[in-house]
Amino acid sequence: MAEDNTGDRMPTDNRFVHGPRAVGAVLPTVTRQVFRRGNAAAAQILADWDAIVGPKVAAMTVPRKLDRGVLTIACAGPTAMHLHYVGVELINRINTHLGGQPVHSLKFTQAGMPRATQAAPPPPVAVREADQAVASLPDGDLKSALAALGRVVIGRSKYATRRPRKP
Repeated sequence: MAEDNTGDRMPTDNRFVHGPRAVGAVLPTVTRQVFRRGNAAAAQILADWDAIVGPKVAAMTVPRKLDRGVLTIACAGPTAMHLHYVGVELINRINTHLGGQPVHSLKFTQAGMPRATQAAPPPPVAVREADQAVASLPDGDLKSALAALGRVVIGRSKYATRRPRKP
């Protein structure tokens, strides 16, 4: 601490540094507010949930929050029973994915999960039109990919049975 000409002590921490500074010196000041608002581990769990638990379990569950090492997962009743039995393995998978030990236990809440809707197959007319559009291309992966894309696009645009929603 330094003294000014009145004899009061002034903190020297808040001085302005001219010129380049190391990123490590500035990083805590920049990230402090972000980490105060939200939990970085919880955000990572939400973002990578499919990769952590697999697509089958991810379709039946939704991670809700991570608070003091307790991960709350919303799922249907039978799914909660199954996850309770494999809870230790699930915790290990989450902690391995994140690094460290952010999750210590699991809490399950019952929630109605939305059913995954399967896309209706395109009408046969759309399939014929798409195949005709790519008929002049040489056989291969590109031709089959463009034909599949054409079936979906033509089926949705020309032969849609649903009316578009009004905003």
